[in-house]
Amino acid sequence: MQNIKLSDYTYDLPDERIAKFPLPKRDESKLQVYQHGKITHTTFKNITDYLPQNSLLVFNNTKVIPARIHFQKSTGAVIQIFLLHPVLPTPVINLAMEVTASCVWECMIGNRKRWKKSDILTQILTIDGQQVEVNAEIFDEEKNHVQLSWATNLTPRPSPLERGDLFRIESSPLQRRGAGGEVKFVDLIQSLGQIPLPPYLNREAETADYETYQTVYSEKKGAVAAPTAGLHFTEEVLKGLENQGIKQEFLTLHVGAGTFQPIKVENIIEHKMHNEQVVISKQNIENLLNNLGNIIPVGTTSMRTLESVYWYGVKLISDKNSSFFIEKLYPYQHENVPTAEESLKAILQKMVDNNETEITGETEIFIFPSYQFKLCKGIITNYHQPESTLILLIAALIGEDWRRVYEEAMTKDYRFLSYGDSSLLLP
Repeated sequence: MQNIKLSDYTYDLPDERIAKFPLPKRDESKLQVYQHGKITHTTFKNITDYLPQNSLLVFNNTKVIPARIHFQKSTGAVIQIFLLHPVLPTPVINLAMEVTASCVWECMIGNRKRWKKSDILTQILTIDGQQVEVNAEIFDEEKNHVQLSWATNLTPRPSPLERGDLFRIESSPLQRRGAGGEVKFVDLIQSLGQIPLPPYLNREAETADYETYQTVYSEKKGAVAAPTAGLHFTEEVLKGLENQGIKQEFLTLHVGAGTFQPIKVENIIEHKMHNEQVVISKQNIENLLNNLGNIIPVGTTSMRTLESVYWYGVKLISDKNSSFFIEKLYPYQHENVPTAEESLKAILQKMVDNNETEITGETEIFIFPSYQFKLCKGIITNYHQPESTLILLIAALIGEDWRRVYEEAMTKDYRFLSYGDSSLLLP
């Protein structure tokens, strides 16, 4: 494995080139097409004209949850809780969304020093016409695990606005006034939380972001960041793909906050890679098998998912009881590996044997130059931060031409990062 220096994957990104807001119409964004070294500039709504015939586009249908929660102490101090991963009663995100009454999540905690372990933070909400009391308390200090508990059927009391405050804090044990069973966690955070915009936008979420920071096909709630390559797609574009015979497939990777984590080491191998949860269906595997050689992911999250799926199949070929967890450097530890067909058939066989229609796994796959792609023949993606894991992924796909693509984008006044413009990269 070659030594890769982070400083070789940087470029100058002025703040004014970062798109702080989306365009009024998603598919009016610019599109740079890189195909076998040739570069063309167009508009995203024309992407169908540039996709190879028989392409299978693979979309990530995760949906961003309002993962940023604020509680205010009676002293005025504001505690921010940023949901990262569910812990109890289940680590499976799709199931965690359906939990009632209480749950534990790993979190990032803002103003942590102001929150004592004995403090219980409380908010009173109204959800579907009923009052809900929400309590937050530290469950595990070392791991930043926070327990959220909520109860309904409260004794009638003045609304938060009538009381003149939105928050209160108690230092007594949690007292439930109702079962809380009828309010699911996903409904709770819809009322309690805020959409967590990327930190580089340097602004608070606005009402419009609750729609614009979701793909039009988002479905599976659980991400804390959007799969932003998909933000350019409209119903009209999707219909145009269908009319041209471009097939579409939807799988799930719940994007974590680690996607924004900068690399802080010069030797990129030493970077601690974040892990994210993957959900694939039997239909996904069957459709991938039927379209080998034509698979183009929409976004880096879809690409990470697809390549992780391949390596899960490799694990199953070695040991049919292997768990679906792809360590960051696992792909670089093998030389003679099975074909994509053999790998996918191993996964399909496992699902048939176990009568499974869906598998949930975890991946921390790290894709950087020297990686050999197994399923993906290109990518639709936005423009990423300098010295990021995503720049390394793009460089793995198109080599040193990543610089030419980014220089073209700068010269042609493309907008960068999550709300920015797009590219279609076909090496």
